[in-house]
Amino acid sequence: MTQAQKTPTIILGGTGYVAGELLRLVLGHPQLQLSAILSDSQPGEPVAKSFLHLAPALQELKFSSLDDVKKLIATLPVCAILAAAPHGVSAALINGLLTTAEQAGTRLHIVDISADFRYRAAAAYEAVYKHPHGAPHRLAEFTCAVPEHLAQHTTRHIAHPGCFATATLLASVPLLQLGLIEPQLFVAGITGSTGSGRTPGAGTHHPQRHGDLYAYNALAHRHTPEITALAAAASGTSPDFRFVPHSGPFARGIHVTVQARTLKPINTHELLAALHAFYNKSPFVLVGPDLPHLKDVVASNYARISAAADGDTVAVMCVVDNLVKGAAGGAVQWLNRLLGFGETAGLTAPAPGWT
Repeated sequence: MTQAQKTPTIILGGTGYVAGELLRLVLGHPQLQLSAILSDSQPGEPVAKSFLHLAPALQELKFSSLDDVKKLIATLPVCAILAAAPHGVSAALINGLLTTAEQAGTRLHIVDISADFRYRAAAAYEAVYKHPHGAPHRLAEFTCAVPEHLAQHTTRHIAHPGCFATATLLASVPLLQLGLIEPQLFVAGITGSTGSGRTPGAGTHHPQRHGDLYAYNALAHRHTPEITALAAAASGTSPDFRFVPHSGPFARGIHVTVQARTLKPINTHELLAALHAFYNKSPFVLVGPDLPHLKDVVASNYARISAAADGDTVAVMCVVDNLVKGAAGGAVQWLNRLLGFGETAGLTAPAPGWT
C-alpha cells in the first residue's frame, strides 16, 4: 500500500501521554497515514520535543494549529480523527471540526477518548462532570462501547470508554450477560500514575507515589456511572457497581478484581470455560487459568483475564494497559472497524515484558 492509499489521520490532544501512544500506533499502522497532530499551545514546535522517544519516526513533524487542521480537513475526501483532548474540551473542538467537514464535503470518522461523548444524554454527562456539555446536539452521532461488546455499530463516530471502565467491563459483562451472577458487583481497581495525565500533581509525583498503595474516591469515583450504563447496554441487565479505585506505585497498567454472588453454584473450571467461550472470537482478550500480571500486557493492546469461583461467589481479574487497550489502542481498534480494516491492524505487537 502506498502512502497515497493510506487514510489521512489527525491526532487531537497535543502533548499528553495518550496522544503520544496514538502517535506511536499510527506511525506503525499499515493503513493509516499521520497527517497532523494538533496543539494550540505549541503550533509550529517540533513534535519530537514532547515525545523524544518517537523522534526517529517523527522526522521534521511539527504541531499544527486548529486553523491548520481545519484547512487540511477541507482538502480531504476522507479523514480519520483520533481525539485525546481533555474532558470538557473535546466536545466543542470536535463539533467545530465536524462542521468544517460538513461544509467541505469531507467524510470524517472520529474516535473520541475523552468522556465527552460517552453518555447518551447531556444531563447524564453534566451530572458527573459538573459543567455544560460542549455539543449536546452531536451526542446521537457517537456510540460508546468496548469493541468486544458491540458487534455492529450504527454511527460514524465512536466514544471509547475510560481505562478503568474498559478493564471492569471486560471482566463484568460476561457474568451479567450469561446470567451467572446477582446484579450487584464489587470492584477493586488499581491504576498506574500515567492515568492521572502528564501534568505533575500529587497523584503522579514519583516520591509521593513510589512504594505506596492507597484508595481514593472510594464508592464515589466518576467512572462508576459510566461503567454502570455501559454494562447495562452490553448485557441487557440493570447492574449495581460498587467501585473502589486505588493508586499503584507503577507508571502503566490497570488491575481490576470484580466479585459477585452467583445465581447458581459454579466452580472455577466452569467459570473459566464460560469466559473463554464468551471471548473466543475476541483476539485481544486472552482468558486463562493463570492469574494475570500487568507485565504481560503493558504497552500492548491485549487484556488478560482469569477467574476463581467457590460455588456461590466469583472473582474475575483483568489487566490492561491504561494507555493502550484502555485508551489509544482501543481507539485505533475502533478506527480499524470504522474504516473497514481488519480489527487487529497495527495492534498485534505483544507486550515487551520486564518493563
